[in-house]
Amino acid sequence: MQVLLLLSLSTQQPASPPPPPPPHKRTVEFTGTVLMNGFYNSARTNNSDVPVFADTDATGVTGASATMRQTRLGVFVTDPDVLGGAFSGEVDVDFFGGQQAAAGNRNFPLLRLRRAIGTVQWTHVQILLGQETALVSDRNPRSLAGVGVPDFSNAGNLWFWIPQARVTWEYGYTLRLAVQGAVLAPISGAPQGALTTQADSGERSGRPYVEGRVRLGWGPTDDPSEVAIGGHIGWLRGFDSLTGDSLLQSRAVTFDTRLKFGPAEILGEAFIARRSPGWAGAGSDRIPGSAARPCARKADGAS
Repeated sequence: MQVLLLLSLSTQQPASPPPPPPPHKRTVEFTGTVLMNGFYNSARTNNSDVPVFADTDATGVTGASATMRQTRLGVFVTDPDVLGGAFSGEVDVDFFGGQQAAAGNRNFPLLRLRRAIGTVQWTHVQILLGQETALVSDRNPRSLAGVGVPDFSNAGNLWFWIPQARVTWEYGYTLRLAVQGAVLAPISGAPQGALTTQADSGERSGRPYVEGRVRLGWGPTDDPSEVAIGGHIGWLRGFDSLTGDSLLQSRAVTFDTRLKFGPAEILGEAFIARRSPGWAGAGSDRIPGSAARPCARKADGAS
């Protein structure tokens, strides 16, 4: 009886390591929303296509038409390695800059800069430079009828885009706590000339606005729910026969939130403010330097 025993020896080459992921690249993206709004007003308003308040109307002026000046264009750039962090920049414009005096000028609106920001993001720290909404009033109603001027802008919604420098420190994963601070250009929101500008009551103070905010966030980092409290302090200098050269203080305490429920969200903000014309729409004080005496009362607002 024969027994045949076969032994087979084989060797296997070790699996080669997976190729490294491709390096992150610089990107440039162009965005835009081509928007045509139709409107009808049963009486006179301050602005026919995006009205903010009803105007004096003794005769009953009605009107209907359409406009495309709420169309928006933007460009977004990224660079994965700037100063050891990730850089992103954004420019956002629309055509709500008014119109020049000329025949047919309603259909030839002027380009307007809304936002222009650059940020560098590290693990726990972010620095932002540019023109953005104020740190303590970043929530606005979202409506295709109110792009050029956000809704409720004359009923308490604080919405101005202001040049600023902002620093954010954030820590945590499931719950993320952030502490933010910002130094903002001290604008009062007073109208300027068609070409040249002059110092307004905020700029005449010679001091920047200063704001701080504490934020708690949860959920996806790119689509979070948040609650936050903030504070603002600024200065305004009068320049007329009533206020003289007195230095007035602007201050506010704010609360804002964004809550996500699947595809739906709830946005809200509330504030208690004194002399807050620099954010626009506060409705609490007249701007020092105007014909009327500035008020000193407090006002509450929400949107």
